Amino acid sequence: MYLIESIDPMTEVLDKVSKKLHENNLSLVSAESCTGGWVAKQITDLAGSSTIFDRGFVTYSNQAKQEMLGVSKETLDNYGAVSEQVVAEMVLGALKNSQADIALSISGIAGPGGGTAEKPVGTVCFGWMKRGGKAVVKTLLIEGDRDKIRKRAVEFSLEGVIKQI
Repeated sequence: MYLIESIDPMTEVLDKVSKKLHENNLSLVSAESCTGGWVAKQITDLAGSSTIFDRGFVTYSNQAKQEMLGVSKETLDNYGAVSEQVVAEMVLGALKNSQADIALSISGIAGPGGGTAEKPVGTVCFGWMKRGGKAVVKTLLIEGDRDKIRKRAVEFSLEGVIKQI
């Protein structure tokens, strides 16, 4: 009998992100809300991450988004924290407040409560931006419980970093 280990999708995407960032001498900054710093934790678990990860912002509250990243109160009031407009401002603020070359942002409704008909549980907005570039945003509806939604959000955000490089 042989033991075959399955490859965790998170491990696979982390390896790809690390390799791409190292190869291109780029560093990453994260601006996270619903994932609560999970991206930063995953990246900093990697050996050699100090050369590819500048810092992470955990901006769970609207006030933190405003104070730490410069997200405007008007944007939050008009579109809500879970919106493409907010994640676009989050990536811009993350780059402005760091030395990183590329930023990612995440804001979503992981549940089990908090969803609405317009924005159900599992709605997650993502942003990516390279320094000097334009923000790229996307919204997904992710199925599952709170943990699955958050884990998939982390994976998807890292997949987006690879595309930005």
